[in-house]
Amino acid sequence: MTQDSSHVTPEAEADPHRVVVLVDENSNPFELGCASEIFGLRRPELGRDLYDFRLCSPEPLTRMRDGFFTLTGVAGLEAADTADTLIVPNRPDVDVPRRPAVLEAVRRAHARGARLLGLCSGAFTLAEAGVLDGRRATAHWQWADSFRARFPSVRLEPDVLFVDDGDILTAAGSAAALDLGLYVVRLDHGAEIANRVSRRLVFAAHRDGGQRQFVERPMPDGRDESLAPVLAWAQERLDSPLTVSGLAVRAAVSPATLHRRFQAQLGTTPLAWLTGERLALASRLIERGESRIEVVARRSGLGSAANLRRLMRRETGITPSAYRRRFGPGTT
Repeated sequence: MTQDSSHVTPEAEADPHRVVVLVDENSNPFELGCASEIFGLRRPELGRDLYDFRLCSPEPLTRMRDGFFTLTGVAGLEAADTADTLIVPNRPDVDVPRRPAVLEAVRRAHARGARLLGLCSGAFTLAEAGVLDGRRATAHWQWADSFRARFPSVRLEPDVLFVDDGDILTAAGSAAALDLGLYVVRLDHGAEIANRVSRRLVFAAHRDGGQRQFVERPMPDGRDESLAPVLAWAQERLDSPLTVSGLAVRAAVSPATLHRRFQAQLGTTPLAWLTGERLALASRLIERGESRIEVVARRSGLGSAANLRRLMRRETGITPSAYRRRFGPGTT
């Protein structure tokens, strides 16, 4: 596993959690767009704002990657000092040092306890600021060797989607920025809200951080090898005693072939996927008001209350009871 969710903290009762994206010269528009989509858009269907979102930059005019466009009209670096969560800048020229003012803003945020997010090459910014020494992190696979050479004190995990190391979280880049963003929404607001946000994005609600960055997608040979039908079938029967062998029978393949397809198409194993789906269902049941842990365990297919407690603590860092206090009815 690559998550350590022990940093889960109570949601603010008054002002929304403030997320600030620090944009620097030649930053990538894609990761900026991911952050804006997840944390910045108003969601009237939820009846409340999830975050107070702002952009900031060390310069009044910031030229984005390859001169695609110039960012103007955003706050100065002083806005970073007000962030509850600071998303640090990423850019393709990873060997060019970040400007001292940006690194100092990152250090100040870390020193006062803000949560830090590095998307793609943002891990280089965090490492250059010195806040990743001795910590776990990930970055895009193509920069793994360069990262290790420059920052040997960082415990790089180059083959995962994202890493949660408490108050510092890093994503591998590109679509993994969406995975990490939705993971943060789930930490802050629960599984139901994260699912609703993901549906607006038309994106998978939950991909475990430990899944591989690079997923093999061989050219089709004319046969339909998509896992979509068997996944949909299983999601409708999570309370049943599903097994890997049973999924293989449904997919009309051997268990070994099913494992290969899960690895190739999802970057995970059938059992890990099934456990993740059942935990997500258990979380939604708790959020919707089911207070009987035994019932939640049975309806989500996790079997016993003890198993539910063990898995939820492993995945979220808190017990089902604590999860109910935070995300149950009447808490928002």
